[in-house]
Amino acid sequence: MKTINLNIKNMVCLRCILVVQNELESLGAFVSTIRIGYATIQASESVTKSIIAHRLSTYGLELLEDKEEVLIEQIKLAIQQYIKNLENFSKEVMLSDFLANDIGKNYNFLSKHFSKSEGITIESYYINKRVDRVKELIKYDELNLSEISVKLGYSSVHYISNQFKRVTGLSVSDYKAEMRNENHSNKNISVSLLEHREKDYTNNFNKKKRVF
Repeated sequence: MKTINLNIKNMVCLRCILVVQNELESLGAFVSTIRIGYATIQASESVTKSIIAHRLSTYGLELLEDKEEVLIEQIKLAIQQYIKNLENFSKEVMLSDFLANDIGKNYNFLSKHFSKSEGITIESYYINKRVDRVKELIKYDELNLSEISVKLGYSSVHYISNQFKRVTGLSVSDYKAEMRNENHSNKNISVSLLEHREKDYTNNFNKKKRVF
């Protein structure tokens, strides 16, 4: 048996963890450690990284070998975790300190490599991801903007509104209107498809009646 360390891109949720674990175990591997973005397994010599990569690619997952790519993925996953922490009303540390502690490297080092690889700063990436989460919460339509502001650690509704418009080009109210129009259109499409299917069913039924 050999030990294989796997850094996995696009492994971003608990469902991904279950998928990866199931696939690895189906290859006969013993999964000793698994978390978002990473797994360590013990496997026979016949189990290679190329075989694992092929299995995982079916789910849009990718093995990372390049150290720079691994580092960038670690930063992205850590930012995702930081936003989750905000939702649990836990803003005990600044983003820079959180990343440095989570990844175990100096923030200036992380910032330099991230900007070089992605073409934007860590802060800009974080803002974009935070706004993406705002959009999701607006779409769910379970919280008002004030509640979303508190949930994601914004200092005020005014601040979240300004940042949302700067990133998306839309005001929150305009975005909500777009969502309503999109939902209305989707509803109309669904109704139209249902009516079309019912019409086809009726026509086919009548044809069969004429045959008999």
